[in-house]
Amino acid sequence: MILVDPPTWPGWGRTWSHLVSDDSIEELHDFAGRLGIPGRLFDEDHYDVPVERYDEVVAAGAVEVSGSQLIRRLLASGLRVTQAQRAGRSRG
Repeated sequence: MILVDPPTWPGWGRTWSHLVSDDSIEELHDFAGRLGIPGRLFDEDHYDVPVERYDEVVAAGAVEVSGSQLIRRLLASGLRVTQAQRAGRSRG
């Protein structure tokens, strides 16, 4: 299932939501691709989606959940990339 949290995350002069799948990264990429969400907005386990596109992703089928629900579902799916994992990858 594709999930999206409310657009409450500030960055780069905009407000953002997180778009995830609790099934597979492939499902997430397919959904984002159908909407033309650029790959540069993918961040290891989610897409950052600007507030201007929130209604569009919901209309396309993303299920609205709270930020805490989104994290719980992503963790339960095994798809969550933690900060420690991110740090380890950047040190290469």
